[in-house]
Amino acid sequence: MSIFNLHFSVLADYRDFVRSFFTVADVRAREFISRALNELDAWFARAYGLTRDELRYILDPADAYGPDFPDETFRVVKEKETAKFGEYRTRRLVLEAWDRLT
Repeated sequence: MSIFNLHFSVLADYRDFVRSFFTVADVRAREFISRALNELDAWFARAYGLTRDELRYILDPADAYGPDFPDETFRVVKEKETAKFGEYRTRRLVLEAWDRLT
């Protein structure tokens, strides 16, 4: 397991831990934490020396290589967000955070 994969696993556990403290009534707090975690994702990608295209690939290989690309990374997140928001919001927000870092 690479250090990046290890970090991603730890960050996913951290997200679940943080989110467990908030209820649906805490929408503003949840949005703040979600935004902060997206910023962290972008920051860690930069710290690991990834390019924007490499980050795009990690978030959604089909976005980087076309809809017929056979690999997937965060399929469940993508499906849930597309159903709820009409877009893969995490991908957009992390890439926007990345762009603000440059």
